[in-house]
Amino acid sequence: MNFNQLKEKHIEIFGGNIDELRTFSSPGRVNLIGEHIDYNGGFVLPAALTLETIIIAGPRDDERLGLAATDLDVLVKADFDKIDDYRNLDWGNYQIGVAYELMDAGYKLKGCNLLYHITVPFASGLSSSASIEVATLLALLSMANDAPIIVDDEFKKMASLISQKAENEYVGVNCGIMDQFASAFGKKDNCILLDCKTLEFRLIPLHLKYNKIVIVNTNKNRSLAHSKYNERRAECDEGLETIKKELPNITCLADVSVEDFNVGDFAFSSETIKKRVMHVVYECDRVTKSVEALEGGDIATFGRLMNESHDSLRDLYEVTGIELNTLVDEARKIEGVLGSRMTGAGFGGCTVSIVRTDCVDNFVREVGKKYVEIIGYEASFYVSEIGDGCRERVNE
Repeated sequence: MNFNQLKEKHIEIFGGNIDELRTFSSPGRVNLIGEHIDYNGGFVLPAALTLETIIIAGPRDDERLGLAATDLDVLVKADFDKIDDYRNLDWGNYQIGVAYELMDAGYKLKGCNLLYHITVPFASGLSSSASIEVATLLALLSMANDAPIIVDDEFKKMASLISQKAENEYVGVNCGIMDQFASAFGKKDNCILLDCKTLEFRLIPLHLKYNKIVIVNTNKNRSLAHSKYNERRAECDEGLETIKKELPNITCLADVSVEDFNVGDFAFSSETIKKRVMHVVYECDRVTKSVEALEGGDIATFGRLMNESHDSLRDLYEVTGIELNTLVDEARKIEGVLGSRMTGAGFGGCTVSIVRTDCVDNFVREVGKKYVEIIGYEASFYVSEIGDGCRERVNE
């Protein structure tokens, strides 16, 4: 649906005047490397996608928030004075959680109706939730301001932190900061080297030369809130406390170098905890090497590091499963594939592969065929561009 069609849909659902409608968007993201590192204080390397959440927003004359979506037969209305009462909604709690956290931070909101058109596949590991949260925050504050907001780095940082807090505390998913940060700060044809401990970042140009980024969705049903994501975080916390007995000056697992890990004599409670820590330590090292490779135009080395990342997530962090492993295994058999790995939290979701442009069609055909043979249902393929972060879409 184009923007004019979306505005007509908004009027059909909520009524009102089309001239009063405003359009906002924020993208999903793909993490190129640095998985399960954000909540361990390390560097990650995400990029914003052109898959996005688009919001058509219109004013209300009361203190309520109206929510609807183009792909759902649902209409949610939330009262600002009862904003704490909607945590358990099947749909809408992410958006209302953002409103709750904005109000808790002292922002004054105005009643408005928001229509969502989301092209980020849900439960895919491409951060549809973060794109919803950041777009919602921008829409709510813009509608309260009655004028365009300056979306500078200070605003984007605030948007990232409040959106993360909404997901952590209102929805109850213990995510790190990477997803919201990438959704807010994304820039076309760049990835973001983000220090998750300090939120310092720099843009890294992504020159793929004659290659494309191909994302494949396992289409496996999963719920991040009920997956083993929180369990992995707890295991890392335990590993950190063990290491701090020998290295008391570290503040997070990302402070531990490969050399520190290899020479240390840490009394981990189990081999499982050791494996979790080992993944984090070596994954942080791979991020550093990946940036060096990308800045030097060495896409082949970056692809190799992607492969190593997936193998570590499979064997040490144990967050892949047969669906993700099948996609990666079959991808690596295809001519022109430089690297392939799972992306996101795991337990389903997506893989990301770098594929030579002239090999993409064969990649989709052959990987798709083998996936159906092994898993029994189809995967979905996306050849996405690297896009911009959150913004109001004026004159579109």
